[in-house]
Amino acid sequence: MKDQHSFLFLRILSDQKGIVLGSILLLLLFLVGSVLVEGFNSINNLRSILLLASFLGIAALGQTLVALLGGLDLSIPFVIGAANILLAYLFGTNIPPILCIIIIAVMGLILGLLNGILSFRLQGQALIMTLGVGFGIVGGAQIFTTVGSQYSGTVFSEVPQWFANIASINGKIFGMSVPPVVVLWFIMSLITVLIMNKTKIGREFYAIGGNRTAASRLQISEFKMWLTAYGTSGLTASLTGMLLLGFSGGGFADVGEGFLFTTVAAVVVGGTSLLGGTGGYGATIIGVLVLQVLTSVLVGLGLNYAAQQTVFGLLILPMVALYARSPHIRLQI
Repeated sequence: MKDQHSFLFLRILSDQKGIVLGSILLLLLFLVGSVLVEGFNSINNLRSILLLASFLGIAALGQTLVALLGGLDLSIPFVIGAANILLAYLFGTNIPPILCIIIIAVMGLILGLLNGILSFRLQGQALIMTLGVGFGIVGGAQIFTTVGSQYSGTVFSEVPQWFANIASINGKIFGMSVPPVVVLWFIMSLITVLIMNKTKIGREFYAIGGNRTAASRLQISEFKMWLTAYGTSGLTASLTGMLLLGFSGGGFADVGEGFLFTTVAAVVVGGTSLLGGTGGYGATIIGVLVLQVLTSVLVGLGLNYAAQQTVFGLLILPMVALYARSPHIRLQI
């Protein structure tokens, strides 16, 4: 009986390798930050970490679903930028703010579905297709919003106070000094994890990512899952772009520039295979927190953006090498 319990524990540990390693790394980073960076454990800094992690976490949700199928969505930073400036532009019109938000969300969903259709039909060129769609939408958004303006790629308008409160570091919800976007991320995370682990659609994601041939024999629609993943990615990217407008107060086409690398990094650090079939959003949450805490530590130590990117790269390489040793990944390779 004792041997059976030990075997079960080791099996669970192996299956949750990304979460276990990520949690250990997260704890170590907190310890390092507490020792080396003054004020690291302050309420303001922790609130800032959670706020910025929320933006990345929402954007990485869609990227995780796409990665579970063995794909990558390169349009995410461009959809974020397009949503950001288009919402700023719409806020400057007579359209009710709620309707403006719905319009941009629907736009993101449609773009995601378009990515899903094109990527599924042309799977050998899926990365280029999503990149092309991304360039197209952000370029079109800049042309549309800057006609007659000297500020290309930048849109100034008045952001409703209630919307700015959602993504502000000083935002409050139910009288508590917690940015509402953090609560929104928590709710989205809980729903996503439950769906992926407790429902049929979640099992179908893992089935297709793990073995497409077997999934097809079980009559699981790969096209439907492809649309679901990319549609969600487009929707969450547009939501991130809108929330960043509330955070900054102004529209900027390049606001999503860093999200391509960081969404992929969060997925990889969390342990989700880019070949599909293993990992999940629970692991990505850990990856998001690791990256954001690491960023806080590096900024506190005075490292510039280029140095931060170098450290991120050095972090990802051993993580990928370690996860690639799992039997599931070796079989796919």
